[in-house]
Parts: sequence; structure tokens; C-alpha cells
Amino acid sequence: MAEQVEIFRASLEDAIEILTLQKLAYQSEAQIYDDWSIPPLLQTVEETRDEFSNSVFLKAISEHSIIGSVRSRVIENTCHIGRLIVHPEWQNLGIGTRLMTEVELMHRDVARFELFTGSNSIRNIQLYHKLGYKEFRREPLGNKVELVYLEKVMIGKKEDIGYKNP
Repeated sequence: MAEQVEIFRASLEDAIEILTLQKLAYQSEAQIYDDWSIPPLLQTVEETRDEFSNSVFLKAISEHSIIGSVRSRVIENTCHIGRLIVHPEWQNLGIGTRLMTEVELMHRDVARFELFTGSNSIRNIQLYHKLGYKEFRREPLGNKVELVYLEKVMIGKKEDIGYKNP
């Protein structure tokens, strides 16, 4: 099943389908925090389209449907990764890992990768740790949520990539 999934760069025409998937995928996060007003659930089509001007979107495709996505944006020498999503029926099959790997390959010339998730999003944190990300900061976000910031610092050159755990 997961081996039939292909990953491509998304285009502006994919914005509505990605946003629809995002709202479905983030329902589990809203349940964890008992907060249905989290930004991924409130984002509009216009806001998503605007992100295409400064971010690279990837999409995971199965039988012509988008079943996963992630976005990235390079600022200075850091690749900021956001909104890794996988359709609930396709989770735990390695699709999130494949999307993250593609982001890292696309941006292999940066010094570090950075992302964040909620402190109660244990499955997300476990995935990021498995992929070599280390926590470097926590920040409160309202009364219910604490954000956990994780990074992967790269050493070496494009030809000699290794991971350094700060």
C-alpha cells in the first residue's frame, strides 16, 4: 500500500486539496489539546495559497489523491519544516518519514532543520526523535499548549552529510 505512494512537489493548484487534508489530519491534534481553534484548522485557502510564494510544498500521492504533505521554507541557513500531514487512514506506514526525508534531500545544503509540535503530541515527537531531531526549546502557547522546538544540525558538505546532536 505505502509502496504505491509517490512524492512530488505540489503546485498552487493543489492548495485546496492540501488544506482539506490538513483540516482532516489536524483533528487528532485538536482532540489532544481539546482546542478546535488551532491555526491549522482555521487556515483559509487564501492563506494556504499565499504560503506557496515563500514555501516549498511536497505532496504524497496515491491513486491521484493527495494523502500527505509537508512544507518547508529556508531562512538564512535554516530550513523550517511545517505542517507534516498524513491522511489518518495512511498513518504509521512510513509516509511522514518519506516526506521528511524528501525535504532534507531537497535542502541538503542548509546548516540545520527546525520544526515544532505540541508537547502532548507524543507520536509526533517520537517520529522526529527517530529521524534525528533533538529538542532545543519549549515555549508556551496559551494556557493549553506548550510548543516543543526540535532541530537537526548538519555537519560536513553536500557530499559528506552527517548529523550532529547538539
